[in-house]
Amino acid sequence: MPEMVTCLWFDGAAEEAARRYVELFPNSSVDAVVRSPADNPSTPEGAVLTVEFTLDGRRFLGLNGGPAFTPNEAVSIQVHTTDQAETDHYWDGLIAGGGAESQCGWLKDPWGFSWQVVPKRLSELMADPDADRARAAMQSMMTMQRIDVAGLERAVAAASPSSSSSSQ
Repeated sequence: MPEMVTCLWFDGAAEEAARRYVELFPNSSVDAVVRSPADNPSTPEGAVLTVEFTLDGRRFLGLNGGPAFTPNEAVSIQVHTTDQAETDHYWDGLIAGGGAESQCGWLKDPWGFSWQVVPKRLSELMADPDADRARAAMQSMMTMQRIDVAGLERAVAAASPSSSSSSQ
């Protein structure tokens, strides 16, 4: 099977971004920095053209391609977290230095790339076989920016048959 590498297009900040990401994610590294051997439309000779980096075992390439293309929400990187502390770690690290919070676990990092920081518990609750509990999880998530696992749990508990009275 061929190796697949995700390429992220930057306007001159590929190395800075790669180094920030590598600091944030465990088992990560900057693997290669390639400088442009000649002037080109996006990069002068000698400036960083590409940065190869690995984030927790997944390979990426940062390309300093210039201002022609900018990231948007059509493509995002999902980070599945185990608990609230891990969710907070990635959320805070990814928005630090100029990123922006969005809705439902989405954010933009300082370079405009969209990330989804998703606690595994959210996925579990939204797949609950009890439709009322799954709906409560979804409705609660829709009110959040950063996902709050305790808030989700409270919403689902309130929707449980044992904790709510039936209106008949």
